[in-house]
Amino acid sequence: MAHLELRLEDEKSFEGFFRLRIDLFDHLLQLIGPFIQRKNTIMRDCVSPKERLSITLRFLTTGESYRSLEYSTRFSLSTISLIVPETCSIIYLVLRKKYLNTPNTNEEWADVANRYFQLWNFPHCIGAMDGRHIEFKAPLKDGSLYYNYKGTNSIVLLAIVNANYEFIYVNVGVNGRVSDGGVFRESDISNLLKNIENPLNIPCENPLPGMNEPLPYVLLADNAFPLHKNILKPYSTCNLTQEERVFNYRLSRGRRVVESSFGILASRFRVLLTPIYLPVKKVEIITLACCALHNFISRENNTFFHDSIGSMQNIRVRPIIDVEISDENNLEGIHVRNAFKNYFNTIGAIEWQDRATHFGYIN
Repeated sequence: MAHLELRLEDEKSFEGFFRLRIDLFDHLLQLIGPFIQRKNTIMRDCVSPKERLSITLRFLTTGESYRSLEYSTRFSLSTISLIVPETCSIIYLVLRKKYLNTPNTNEEWADVANRYFQLWNFPHCIGAMDGRHIEFKAPLKDGSLYYNYKGTNSIVLLAIVNANYEFIYVNVGVNGRVSDGGVFRESDISNLLKNIENPLNIPCENPLPGMNEPLPYVLLADNAFPLHKNILKPYSTCNLTQEERVFNYRLSRGRRVVESSFGILASRFRVLLTPIYLPVKKVEIITLACCALHNFISRENNTFFHDSIGSMQNIRVRPIIDVEISDENNLEGIHVRNAFKNYFNTIGAIEWQDRATHFGYIN
């Protein structure tokens, strides 16, 4: 196969071919190899774990069709159609415990919050949350079940990311007709947040730096999500005060991490940029494998994408187009949002926030 020649002759091209350095490819192969090893038969030799992983990574990183891979790998279409979903499933199952696990102790959540405060000047933040549509070719028998507002068929990837652009929670599979807020409402993370026994072990309420009133730890979200004591969303863009504009800017600055994470994910695994011509269950496992590989690459590379603190480059926020959920009766959520607003306009103010709102970096 072509990758064997690249491995020996051109390491940079090998990395571009698979979106993985050679050492990370070998590490991943060592982790999943025992689970994708098959026995030779009298009739023919099996496809080796290295070839199985190579075919799968090439599919994920390019989005090529099985037919196209058939010509480039010299394996039959039927063989490839078995190898790719099976290997993606193993990748997800093997990597999820170490690389795609949700924090479940006070200390782990506190580490997420401390990192967010250090990098994005947002205290008590345990992640940013958003949804992304994964397009696929829905079967005719499903009618308009997966038909979304963009005019395509899709399932929704709901994700929470930490300050280092790593996924710490993913939910895949809800049909694209459902809004991000609807996906969240039916998710397990929503039920866990509402549970008064705190099964997630999120740290107890305590004051923001320099403040006295205890406040909960929060997720950052857009207007498609409900306001909640543990979920912050922007103020409506109508008739904003300067203090509210500052809050929206600070929230958007922290929340864009999840949008950037989706961008990095799709850039690494271009199968997510085009419709996937596979059944929905296989699309789900492919998406989960991409998320697990994204975290594996980010953590093992020991690198992440972060803009310089204080820089105003690329902080213009896209206009809010999601349908806003009414929060008039959520007095607890309104109070928490107002408390964060007061913090950002007093003790927690940063020197460039007024310039950012004045020059239109936030709507």
